[in-house]
Amino acid sequence: MLEADKVFAGSIPENYDRHMVPLIFEPYATDIARRAAAFSPLAVLEIAAGTGVVTRALATKLSPEARYVVTDLNQPMLDYAASRQGADSRLTWRQADAMKLPFEDAAFDLVCCQFGAMFFPDRPAAYREAKRVLKPGGRFLFNVWDRIEENIFANDVTNALARIFPDDPPRFLARTPHGYHDKDLIRGDLRAAGFADVAIETRAEQSRASSPRVPAVAYCRGTVLRTEIEARDPEKLEAATDYAAAALAERHGHGEVAAKIQAHIIVASN
Repeated sequence: MLEADKVFAGSIPENYDRHMVPLIFEPYATDIARRAAAFSPLAVLEIAAGTGVVTRALATKLSPEARYVVTDLNQPMLDYAASRQGADSRLTWRQADAMKLPFEDAAFDLVCCQFGAMFFPDRPAAYREAKRVLKPGGRFLFNVWDRIEENIFANDVTNALARIFPDDPPRFLARTPHGYHDKDLIRGDLRAAGFADVAIETRAEQSRASSPRVPAVAYCRGTVLRTEIEARDPEKLEAATDYAAAALAERHGHGEVAAKIQAHIIVASN
């Protein structure tokens, strides 16, 4: 992963929440929230919370006595997440690096993370931090995307952009969001961090949009792919988005579109 892959700034958080969240993140946020609530945790830490899609889904399911600390490395994303959440005395918002969590040992019953592990520069080290702040018997619940070929719109957009920039194709989606999908590697990283009990489930969902332009805009403007496009040619963002939309329309049609998305859901017990 490149250092630039972690920078969600400018208008990206708003576009990410407006376009990416309903396109691919909401089904898995509902799933993570359901699984998390089933553990009946009273102290929850969310890392890499992004624009708060899991926070909004999970907060309503937690006990009135629960304590819920929501963190992200990226302050603009965290600020946007807080602005979307109603007043709730159980919630605390805090900028934090998953590599060095600013919390005491054994402070939480549950650590959860939606599609953030792919961005950790040293995953076993980040997992050791999650384990450190978990109480005995606590759980680390997170998900990661499966390989890009199992996530159709992301793969279609990546292939389309490769035709526009053949000498230097933007590879953010394949490199980072879809770059950590090997289940044996995930298990190995967790065991290296000290988790002995690891369960992984692969779950497919449907990504749906009102038109092929929606996923084109979502990926080209609501992710770091935007930064990659503009780095190659600052004037080509609109043209690249249009080209991606046309490629999606050619494959999926011009009206409502739907395609497979797939992720791994992991539970590691402390």
